[in-house]
Amino acid sequence: MSPAVRRALFLVSGAAFLVVLMLGLHGLPPFGQHHSRLASGIEQRELRLRHATDYVTAINFDLRSFDTLGEESILFACVAGVMLLMRHMRQEDGAERRSSAEEHRFQGASDALRVQAVLMVTLLTAFGIYVDLHGALTPGGGFQAGVVLAAGPAAVMLAGRYLTLKRLAPQSAMEIFEAAGAAGYALIAVGGLVFAGVLFVNFLPYGTPGQLLSGGTMPLSSIAVGIEVTGGLLLIFSELLDQSLLATAED
Repeated sequence: MSPAVRRALFLVSGAAFLVVLMLGLHGLPPFGQHHSRLASGIEQRELRLRHATDYVTAINFDLRSFDTLGEESILFACVAGVMLLMRHMRQEDGAERRSSAEEHRFQGASDALRVQAVLMVTLLTAFGIYVDLHGALTPGGGFQAGVVLAAGPAAVMLAGRYLTLKRLAPQSAMEIFEAAGAAGYALIAVGGLVFAGVLFVNFLPYGTPGQLLSGGTMPLSSIAVGIEVTGGLLLIFSELLDQSLLATAED
């Protein structure tokens, strides 16, 4: 397929998608209003029955838990695709080792910048853990926490210490980390089937609303998703940096 045909196909499909999107947006009710009995029932019953204090996490890991499994699977597949593509492009058998033989430093990385990067790693890691553990209590949860936690080791890049990042988050460990998060969430689903007879149904005590140990399996689901998102993003960061360093070395 020639570039001209690809551009024409993109323009036609993009225009069709824009029309569908505008029609869908035009049919939405005014902001803050809805006409769904299901939504009204969720507002009245979800938090009270599940002993949670946050609608976002309660919906993601209770009402839409199976849909969240699909989202998690998409992320897992995307990370695997990026890794396979990047490794094939750079032909890492030998080229990667040559590009990482010496410590990589960004030009202009000062001592003050390196000190601030260390502080950022500490603060971002602590905040990410807080967001993940309090997912059933506040508008947090595993997806948000995973991004914050991945930003912690990535802050080392601001100090120009790429190999230090590789030591803090080795690729093999991140692969295990991501796989463990995805498997953990799937096991929670199977746990509902084994212990309560329904996939993803809660099988743990709900606890006291407002307490850290409340919400049944929702905190565990949040932690599992946070682990997978953290590992997946760090793997993508690592692959992109490896590709960038290889291109610089070849130049």
